[in-house]
Amino acid sequence: MPNLDVTVRDARAGDREFIADCNRAMARETEGKELAATVLRAGVEAALADRARGWYLIAERAKKPAGCLFVTCEWSDWRNAVFWWIQSVYVLPEARGLGVYGALHREVLRRARESGGVCGVRLYVDRANAHARRVYEALGMRVSQYDLMEQEIPPR
Repeated sequence: MPNLDVTVRDARAGDREFIADCNRAMARETEGKELAATVLRAGVEAALADRARGWYLIAERAKKPAGCLFVTCEWSDWRNAVFWWIQSVYVLPEARGLGVYGALHREVLRRARESGGVCGVRLYVDRANAHARRVYEALGMRVSQYDLMEQEIPPR
């Protein structure tokens, strides 16, 4: 059920610190990683400056940021359309359970449907994060047939 106290908007340059702080907190909470502040800020700035890299949404309660997410695009030659990937999801601890992520998710879906060229929305979720899995499933997402594999390439 939508929370009428939550509004969602596109991120602006002035949201840089909020987004970076959310990403830093999310990395600590979910992976126990400490992100380098200068690299993180530069990454957020690069995304805010170039929408082709992706775009952020900010959820607000009482006109104050309460959560955010980042959307990137993946071209699917099989479908001749784009998947939107939801990434860097974070809701402030005091705003959890109040419909903040649901409002963000519904806005992504609304924009995806309106765009006409999006064939689906995907996201990663930690296998051990049962709460997040329940939230995503309640919003209509399902586990796909694919497992994620990665090979990190360290910076030079």
